[in-house]
Amino acid sequence: MENQLENKKDLQTLLNLLPKNISENIYKNKDLEDLLEVVIDIGRYPEARFRTGTINIINNIITIDDINHISNQLGKFSDDNRAGIEKTLHRISAIKNRNDKIIGLTLRVGRAIYGTIKIIEDLIHSGKSILLIGKPGVGKTTMLREIARVLADEGKKRVIIVDTSNEIGGDGDIPHNGIGKSRRMQVSSPSLQHSIMIEAVENHMPEIIIVDEIGNELDAIAARTIAERGVQLIATAHGNTLENLMANPTLTDLVGGLQAVTLGDEEAKKRNSQKTILERKSPPTFDILIEIHGWTEVAIYEDVSKMVDQTLRGKKFKPEVRKIDENGNINSIISNNNFIEKEINSKTNTNYLNNDTEIKPALKILPYGINKGKLQQVITDTKEDVEITTNNDEYDILVTTKNYYRRKTKTLLAAEKIGKPIYVLRRNSYNQIQTLFNSLFKNKLKSDENIKIGIEEAEIAINKIGDGQNQINLNPQSAYIRYLQHEIAEKNGLDSFSTGKPTKGRYVTIYKE
Repeated sequence: MENQLENKKDLQTLLNLLPKNISENIYKNKDLEDLLEVVIDIGRYPEARFRTGTINIINNIITIDDINHISNQLGKFSDDNRAGIEKTLHRISAIKNRNDKIIGLTLRVGRAIYGTIKIIEDLIHSGKSILLIGKPGVGKTTMLREIARVLADEGKKRVIIVDTSNEIGGDGDIPHNGIGKSRRMQVSSPSLQHSIMIEAVENHMPEIIIVDEIGNELDAIAARTIAERGVQLIATAHGNTLENLMANPTLTDLVGGLQAVTLGDEEAKKRNSQKTILERKSPPTFDILIEIHGWTEVAIYEDVSKMVDQTLRGKKFKPEVRKIDENGNINSIISNNNFIEKEINSKTNTNYLNNDTEIKPALKILPYGINKGKLQQVITDTKEDVEITTNNDEYDILVTTKNYYRRKTKTLLAAEKIGKPIYVLRRNSYNQIQTLFNSLFKNKLKSDENIKIGIEEAEIAINKIGDGQNQINLNPQSAYIRYLQHEIAEKNGLDSFSTGKPTKGRYVTIYKE
């Protein structure tokens, strides 16, 4: 309630800058809490932009007197044509003509909104460096401000904010209450942001540094320096997606940078690629990348280096998507079409295949004792990008039957020796092959509730092992849920394998070596 009252008071301060006829009409709107910005340009009608859309405020055209009425109350604009209002989070940006006269203003509403990082709070407390990206106006700065407050007040961390535009901590020497106990360093000019970032580390012993808008190469270099010194860095950058950053020559270093590498003939053939390819140059500055779609939806790349590497190989792994429902519950959707579970040599846990990946020419299946006509019929019916091969040296997976697998022929032994995935069918039938394809490509949607139960069961088992138990068998689950359970075990330093017969249900065993 106190936060809402403070935001309401701050909004009044901003609207009071406007000519009376404009402010009065804005106050009449019922959606004031959703007001994003007010746009005023000479010779045009003033606009109020809300989350739901844009409206014309009055039917009078803006004059130079209207512009001067506002700008005269603000004082001098900074080098980046921005100004603020002391003790508030608002930002006023100017548009100037060739004679350096202000002819337009964007009055952006700043609010401290508590609870906006609930959806990513576990990642914030992980100690890993995090990069937030997203479209302008999506709420990156608001979340950054709340991150600073939570880490400083609730996490008891030493937090320094490098506040170049004063958007995070507000204008004036005393920062806004929205940043909590965080300390704030102001920047006299955007061109000096990188030096203030380094100064913060060298002079003030922070555990965490927060930066809004890493926008040039010097900022990117400073960010890497900070991360390499063991300081947790949480920042925003220009760009909507991971691919945007990789394609940006100025900011690509944030995700590891790119370099051209020339492969030998054998390696190029092995990879089925050109001789000159792009590879990641170095470890990413940020461990985690979060695409902000809004306060209630984010996409998370928890392993940036892995995602970049796979993208460069033409494979697009889907991120984890988190959404907050109308009841305030966080639902996590992990892509279920980007892996294959190895069903035979179970101690090797999991192999990965992305159904969205462009595999050239296709996923190559070596049938061993499998009817090729039935296999081809399933390929035709499912329309999956699969190719049947008879070449024992060039295949991605081997499919056989129980009877053939028991024989342990040279072909099977060779496949196991080099770690090729082997899939064993109970019968040489169309239905069995179709079931295999459903498992490989994960076309069926998984129940969120079943996933939740499976994860909780794995976590309980891990706690029991921590208390002294050596081995725990989990309940039978689908291949996807078993994959998640394997991942949880690995993250907690434990071993696991899948076992059990498909007819009765396969399950995960978690154990301590």
